[in-house]
Amino acid sequence: MLLLLFVLFVLPGALGAVATAQSGSTATGGVSQIDGLSWMKIRDSSGVPVSNYLFTSNHGGPTNPGATVVWAFIGVEFTGYIAIVTTAIWMTGYALSFRWLDAFASALQGVADALTGQVATPLMLATGASIGAFFVGWFVVRGYHAKAATQIVTMLGVAIIGPLFLVNPLDDVLSSNGLLTKGRDLGISVAAGLNGSDHPDPRRLVTTMQENLADNFARRPLQVWNFGHVVDQQPGCRSAWSAGVMSGNEGAVKHGMRRCGDVAALAKADNPTLGQASTGLMLLICSGILLVFAAYLGIKVVRTALDAIYHWFMSIFGFAASGFVYGPSQTFLVRNVVDVFIAAGRMAAFTSFLGVYLLFLGNLFAQAGGQVMAVIVIAGVVEIVAITQLRHLSRSLRNGNDWIANRFALAAQGKRPAADSVGGAALGSGAGHPAGAINGAMTGLAALSTINSSPIAAWLAAGTLNPLNPLARGRKVVDMANIGMAPDRLEREGWAGMSRANWRLMALMRAEGAGGIDAELGVANALDGLGHARVPDSSLAGALVASGANHQMTNDALRALSIERASMSTNPFGFGPLQRAVASARAVENHVGERNHMAFAAQAVVSANRFERHTNAPAAGAIIDHDFVRTVRQNWDSEVALRSAITPDQWNSVGRDTRWFIGSELAKEQKAAAQAYYDRPVEANRQRLMASTARIANLDHVEPGAGPDPWDP
Repeated sequence: MLLLLFVLFVLPGALGAVATAQSGSTATGGVSQIDGLSWMKIRDSSGVPVSNYLFTSNHGGPTNPGATVVWAFIGVEFTGYIAIVTTAIWMTGYALSFRWLDAFASALQGVADALTGQVATPLMLATGASIGAFFVGWFVVRGYHAKAATQIVTMLGVAIIGPLFLVNPLDDVLSSNGLLTKGRDLGISVAAGLNGSDHPDPRRLVTTMQENLADNFARRPLQVWNFGHVVDQQPGCRSAWSAGVMSGNEGAVKHGMRRCGDVAALAKADNPTLGQASTGLMLLICSGILLVFAAYLGIKVVRTALDAIYHWFMSIFGFAASGFVYGPSQTFLVRNVVDVFIAAGRMAAFTSFLGVYLLFLGNLFAQAGGQVMAVIVIAGVVEIVAITQLRHLSRSLRNGNDWIANRFALAAQGKRPAADSVGGAALGSGAGHPAGAINGAMTGLAALSTINSSPIAAWLAAGTLNPLNPLARGRKVVDMANIGMAPDRLEREGWAGMSRANWRLMALMRAEGAGGIDAELGVANALDGLGHARVPDSSLAGALVASGANHQMTNDALRALSIERASMSTNPFGFGPLQRAVASARAVENHVGERNHMAFAAQAVVSANRFERHTNAPAAGAIIDHDFVRTVRQNWDSEVALRSAITPDQWNSVGRDTRWFIGSELAKEQKAAAQAYYDRPVEANRQRLMASTARIANLDHVEPGAGPDPWDP
C-alpha cells in the first residue's frame, strides 16, 4: 500500500517539480522562463524574447500521473531545445557583430605601439636600406638592369608606405572603418540585397538575421510541437500567443487560444502524449546540428580576424627593415600584406555565405507553410552540407591567397611569370601553386614507392624486400629465420595432429568399458585416460567433445575432477590414490541433490578403481596374522579407538603381507561401494560409501611416528 501511494501521489509530484525546475517556469507574469539565457537578448520578429517561451501543457497530478510523467520528460526536452537554439542564434549574431573584437582592440593597440617603438628605429631602417642597396648594385654589375630598377621601386614603395603604416599599425584592422569591418559590411550588403533590402544597416541586419532564425528554429517549431500546427497562421492567435508568453503564464496562453478560436491547439495542450516527447527528441537533434553550424561559422569568422591581426603584426617587421631586402624577406612582407586584404575578402565571403544560407532556409519555411517539422529535418541536412561547403570555400580562398601573394612577390623580385596560369615560385614563397606543389610531391613519392617495391631493387639490396622501409633489414632477418624453421614447424604440427588423434582414441577406449561416451562414468573414465596421456588441461574439454561427449557432461566431469584436486590432502606421507579416493567420495557427499551429482559419483568410481589398482596385495600363500587383522577390523570405524588398540610398535612388528591384506580388502570395499552408489544412488549405498571412506582415511597414517599403514611398501 505504501508503494502504491508513492507511485500514485509522491512520484508524479516529484517529477513535476523536476520539470518545473529544469525550465525555471513560474506562474507569474513578466518573469523570464529561462533566466540563464535572458542575457543573450534573442527575440523573434514579434519582439518576444526566446528565453520567455513556454511549453503549455497539462501537468497532470495525483489523478493523472501519466500526464505528469510525460510532462516531466517534455519539460527537460523543452529546456534543452530552447537553450541550444538560443545559444546557436546568439553565436551567429555575436560573431558577425564584431563586439568580441572590441575586447581585444585596446590591448592589441598597446602591444603594437610598443613593438613598433622597439623595432622601427632609424638604425634598423638604415641597415635594411643598406642591404637593399647592395642588391641594387649587384644587379647593375651583373647587367640585370630591370631587376635593379624593380628593386629600387620596391624600396621606395616600402619607404613611403612604411611610415604611414607604422604610425598606427593596427588601425586598418581594428578600427570601425578597418578592412575587416568593411569586409563584413560588404558581405552583409550582399546578404541584404539577396533578401530584398536596398539600404542595409549592418547592425540592424544582424538583428534581423537573429529574428528570422528565432522564428524559423524556435517559435514555429515550438508551436507545432506544442499545438500540432503553427498558430501564427491566424493573426489573432499570433497576438494571443505572444501576449501569453510575455506574461509568463501558461493559463494566459490557453486562454488566448480559446479566445482566438483555435480549439485544436487547446485540445493538444490539455492532452500531452508520448508522440510529443518523440517530436522533442527530433528537435533536440536538429537544434544540435544548428549549434554545430553556428559554432563552425563563428570560429571561421573569429579565426579570419585573428589571422589578419597576426599578419598585420608581422608586417611591422617588414616595413621596419625586411621589406628593403631582396628575396624571401620581401616575400614575407608581401605575403603578410596580401593576407590582411584577403582576410577582408574572406570576411565578406563568409558573411555572404551566411546570407545566402539564411535566404534559402527562409524560403524553405515560407514555402512549407505549416509543415515546419519536415523543413526542420531538411534544414538539418542542409546545415551539414553547409559546413562541408564552407570548408571548401575557406580552402579555395586560402589557395587564392597563396597564388596572389606569389604573383606580387614575383613582380617585386623582377621575375616574369610564365605564360600559363600557374607561373613560377617567388623566393621564399615555396611552390608557385599549392596544387602543383602537392601534385609534384605526390608524383615523386609514387615513383619512390614503385622503386622500393620493385624486385630488382630487392635483388640489388642483397635480397631485402622494400629496402627503403625503416625496418627492412630486421624484417629480412626475421623472414630468413622463419624460412629456416618452417620444416620443423610443419613437422611439429604433424605430430600435434597425430597426438590429437591419439587422445580421441584413448578417450573412446576408456569410455567403452564404462557405459560409453554418453554416460557420466564413461566421460569420467575418458577424462582419466586423457590425464594418463598427459594431455594439457587447456585441451581436455576439446578432446572430450571431439570424442563425442556433449558440452554439459564435459563441463560436469571437469568440475568434479577440479574439486577432487582442490580438496584432496597434500600430506607427503599419505598414500596419493587413497587421498584422491577420499576427496572424490566426500565431494559426492557435499553435492547431494545437485543437477550434476552423478558426475561426482562417476569421479568417485574412477578414483576408487585407481585406488584399488595401485594397492599392493599379499603374495599367494603368505602367512597372515589374522588376530591382528581381527583387531583392526574391530576398531577401524573409529580413529581414536584404532590408535588406542594398536600402537606404532605393533604396526612395525606385524608383517608386510598382513598389512597389505588389510589394505587390499579395504580398497576392494571402496571400489564396490563407489560402484554400487553410482549404479543405485540411494541413501543406503551412500552411507556404505561414506563408511568405507572413513575406514581408509582412519588407516592412512599421515605422520611417520604412527608406524607403517596398510599401503606402505
